[in-house]
Amino acid sequence: MWFFTSPQIVFGEGAVTYLAQIRGTRAFIVTDTQMVRLGFVDLVREQLAQANIETRVFDEVEPEPTLDTVRRGAARAREYEPDWIIGLGGGSPMDAAKAMWALYERPDLSPDAINPIEYLGLGKKARLIEISTTSGTGAEVTWATVLSDPVENRKLGLGSRETLATIAIVDPVFAMKMPPRLTADTGLDALTHAIEGYTSNWHNDFSDGLCLKAIELIFKFLPRAYADGNDTEAREKMHNAAAIAGLGFINSLTALAHAMGHAFGSAFHVPHGRAVSLFLPYTMEFAANGGNYRYADIARFIGLDGLGDAQLTRALIAAVRDLENGLQSNTNIASLNIARDDFARALPTMLDHAENDTSITANSRVPERGELEKIFWYAYDGKHVDF
Repeated sequence: MWFFTSPQIVFGEGAVTYLAQIRGTRAFIVTDTQMVRLGFVDLVREQLAQANIETRVFDEVEPEPTLDTVRRGAARAREYEPDWIIGLGGGSPMDAAKAMWALYERPDLSPDAINPIEYLGLGKKARLIEISTTSGTGAEVTWATVLSDPVENRKLGLGSRETLATIAIVDPVFAMKMPPRLTADTGLDALTHAIEGYTSNWHNDFSDGLCLKAIELIFKFLPRAYADGNDTEAREKMHNAAAIAGLGFINSLTALAHAMGHAFGSAFHVPHGRAVSLFLPYTMEFAANGGNYRYADIARFIGLDGLGDAQLTRALIAAVRDLENGLQSNTNIASLNIARDDFARALPTMLDHAENDTSITANSRVPERGELEKIFWYAYDGKHVDF
């Protein structure tokens, strides 16, 4: 038995105006200072005002939000007593909003205790709206929640189906101001979601089509959005692709690239999308060497050439690398100017964290510790995985 979960999704140009139609009295907007500077918070507040909804803003969410930030935001929400929590931003504010909602309704709960097993009983005080401003994480349509524990210097993959948003707003107006580097990092994050969602052990009929469509859109429109941020069609398609990929992977699961990316990103403070996508081709090679030829299905779907599953799989991995190179993304760890000795010192902790990451269990080929260490080093040096 499995589940397919999705919020109500309002998408396309002008989707944000739907906020003027919701019913409520108070909204607590969880965001960051950049969203305030860009005018996005004012845009949201204007729409809510038309619905006669008062607002209060918590704009203290940092990249990779910490457990303490979530606790602080939840305390502010309890003071305000909203009936809507609104996450506005990239993955960090949207994930923080999920966790704050849980703690607002359950003051007895610790943020690192949010899990898919325990019944939380949410929805008695408020509901959640997620508004994405980047085209990558898909957090607006997922119940996954990634928080940081600075004490242990690790990322925590948390979540409960109860923290799924009631409404997701997918309006490309918010993506138009993304600079090229952020466009590339978030777009490659979405690609990693979709490829891993399609090839993980937990793939299923309901998620497969979503993942394939997202991959097709990303290969076609991400280079355009990167080259010209004012390409409105490319921006809209990429914004949709990120949400579609989010629906795909949250109803299957991500895999080894995410486990390694989480561990590496925490150790060296590399943005999430850049970290997971860096590992993607290496982990694809590792899985393919173990007989995962679902990559060939993807290659056929997006029109790559090759004779048989093995050739098509290699063609897809090459296409991923070509896309990353075209976006001037980091394709090996050394290119991030991380010294070899520093990497070696951090490696034992990264191995521990990757092995304990939920995503590793869904990989079609689960590496032994020695294999995992080799993949890390291959990714450092930029070597093709040959084992």
